Amino acid sequence: MATTIQVSGELLLALKQRKQYDKESYEEVIWNMVEDGLELNETTKKQVEQSRKEIRSGTFYTHEQLKKKLKLRD
Repeated sequence: MATTIQVSGELLLALKQRKQYDKESYEEVIWNMVEDGLELNETTKKQVEQSRKEIRSGTFYTHEQLKKKLKLRD
């Protein structure tokens, strides 16, 4: 069910500044903000930490290296 909400001019300006592209709806902007505030689950936290370890140790592939290894074209 769609509805309208009333926001202050200050909040409207803040929402406009958060738009990633001109045609992005305010609903998309608000959903992005909601998602940003959600807590990561334990599995995701462990995967993020594992990725950080791989980056620190240099045991990862860049996009270019992976494309070359898989023989992919641009």
